[in-house]
Amino acid sequence: MDRLQSMRVFQQVVDDGSFAAAARKFDISSAVVTRLVGDLEDHLGVRLLQRTTRRLALTDAGETYLARVRHILSDIDEAHAAAQAHAQEMSGTIRIMTPPVFAVHVLAPLVAEFGRRYPKVVLDIHVDSPLVPPVEDYDLTLLGAGDAFDANIIARPIASSDGVLCASPDYLRRNGTPARPEDLPQHHNLRVKQAANRHRTWRLTNPDEGKRVVEVQIEPSMLVNHSDTLIRACVDGAGIMSQSIDLVANHLNSGALQRILAPWITGTNTLYAALPSRKFIPVRTSVFLEFMTEYTRRVIKRMDTRQE
Repeated sequence: MDRLQSMRVFQQVVDDGSFAAAARKFDISSAVVTRLVGDLEDHLGVRLLQRTTRRLALTDAGETYLARVRHILSDIDEAHAAAQAHAQEMSGTIRIMTPPVFAVHVLAPLVAEFGRRYPKVVLDIHVDSPLVPPVEDYDLTLLGAGDAFDANIIARPIASSDGVLCASPDYLRRNGTPARPEDLPQHHNLRVKQAANRHRTWRLTNPDEGKRVVEVQIEPSMLVNHSDTLIRACVDGAGIMSQSIDLVANHLNSGALQRILAPWITGTNTLYAALPSRKFIPVRTSVFLEFMTEYTRRVIKRMDTRQE
């Protein structure tokens, strides 16, 4: 018995409500459909369908089995599509929603390499920061969150990275390099504006010392609610900032910024890609998701290697 064929036929019989309709879909005789479903029931040792002259009805066992069969066949079809994608030229449009900071520092750097691999795939990137991202309207929505992320959405983690302190070489030449966290109040500190004046405190963790935590009170020399403004000011020598490695890895790798006070970190953040549904993901979207994950982790790993 071709079990996979029998599963497909059984699903089609239920969907169409008749053996004859399923037979027409598969271009086989009604007798063959009846035999395939019967063979499946014999193999399982249970009756899946109640047959009368007027209608078909699923048994309890049939209901349970059909739910699993739908998942199995969907997974098989997606696996086939993914395999065929390597032999066929990828094409189509991927609609992506992203906050500005991820657009600039995560998506933009990988566009050229992805375009060389898949020249017929169009990346339609919408840059915005809505309070409630319209996940259902896009193929992918990029989200950032800390360790406590617990959203009621389907989301895949792309990469996790530590928040690190960094400054430009020019700033460090002019102002010196902090040797310990307690030196930070004597420097120009660039902060993202936070509620309850939390931007007046650096909360640092040392993973090499059992995650020892130190809190240092500061008076920021700049407050801003826009990450790109913060990064640009830091690159231009305005002071010291904290940012996730995945957002500044290219600046660190190029030497435009230098990490300071390693191994102290300011937390851990994860970049997620939210999906509108788990049921069907276009192959081009799956391929881009894999590419973005591999590319982003490779950039972070290169940064980690430089620090060893």
